[in-house]
Parts: sequence; C-alpha cells; structure tokens
Amino acid sequence: MTVLTVNAGRPTAASHTNAPGGMTGIDKHPVEGPIRVCDPGPEGEGGSGLAGDAVCDLRHHGGSHQAVYAFAREELDAWERELGRPLANGAFGENLTTSGVTVSGALIGERWRIGGELLLEVTSGRIPCRTFAGHLGEAGWIRRFTQAAAPGAYLRVITPGSIRAGDPVEIVHRPEHEVTVELQFRAVTTQRELLPLLLAAGDALHPEASRRARAAVAPQG
Repeated sequence: MTVLTVNAGRPTAASHTNAPGGMTGIDKHPVEGPIRVCDPGPEGEGGSGLAGDAVCDLRHHGGSHQAVYAFAREELDAWERELGRPLANGAFGENLTTSGVTVSGALIGERWRIGGELLLEVTSGRIPCRTFAGHLGEAGWIRRFTQAAAPGAYLRVITPGSIRAGDPVEIVHRPEHEVTVELQFRAVTTQRELLPLLLAAGDALHPEASRRARAAVAPQG
C-alpha cells in the first residue's frame, strides 16, 4: 500500500464555484516532496492540512476533520473506463492518490501511518458539490458520483509529519465497529435509514455526520 502522488492546488478563478471570490483550489496536481502535513485548525477557519495546498471555500471544505482527502488510483481507473477519458492523479481534487489501499472501504476511525511520522485518521467520505461537478465537466456528475458510493476518504491529522510520493501506507489501527466510509456516505446521501448505524463509530465520526445520526434516533415530539 503506497502513496502514488501527493497533490496540491493553487487558487484559481472558476465560473463553476460559488465560493467567496469565485476561487477554487480543486485543480490539484502532483508535487515533489517532502510536503509537511499538520492539523489546519477548526472548520470554518483552517484550510488544507498540506502545506502549499489551497482551500478557497472554508464554509464547506478544510478544517481538522477534512484536513486530507485520499482517493484510490483503482477508483480513478474505474472512472476512466466509464467516462472514456484519462484521469490524472489529483483529478478528483484529492491530496493523496493511493495504490493498494481500500479507501472507500476504510473504517471510520481507521488510522494510517504514512512515511515515518504522519498519522492520519479516517473521518468521512467526500460529498460531491457544484465545484466538483464543474471541474469534471460531466453531465449529471453529482448524481453519478453519489450512486457509485465510492467517495474516497477525508482524514484528520493525529500526528503531523512530512510525506512524499512513494511513501508506504500502513494501517496501524482498525476499530471494532463496521462503519465504513461507504456506509457513512450512503447514510448521509441516499439511504438515510442507515444513519443510526453511524453512531457505532463514536468520536471518530465527522461531527456533521454525527449530528445527523443523533438527530435520526432522537425522539420525535
């Protein structure tokens, strides 16, 4: 299991975003390492966990629970076949393009050691947005991505460190529950009846998903 590339983006003007100032950092490309990764700070204030990577809409992106976004090269390959076009590493706006890692099948709270220092923890799947759809330029993209239910994973930084392309990924902790990224994604998008199951993930779950899950089991009065 390895990191194929570490990807970062610069602020770019785009008509397909409703971010303040009309800027987006979704157009990410591989960068040479080492790249420092650390906790960017709370949602609404902190951006990307990667040094030099732009997050332009802090209302919905970045912050501690979405510090790093990982997507499997295997999933990009599957989308290449479906879309009939090449997709470079970073094409989905991911910070880490991985090989051999079951990203969407990872458990919420699963911890990955990358390189010698960096320790990350899986928090949630990525919810597709208008900026993502505009960046890909594919008709009905939000619906298609949602139906595939392979969203890649957001991760928080437990221990900061520096990483580069080729670093090994080691799963050093797997929780005992069965709440995967895919399950969490389906619960908050197309299958709301699954929301109560997310509570088994405990504090590792992204706060917004946790709020939705608690609301789903709250008594109706």
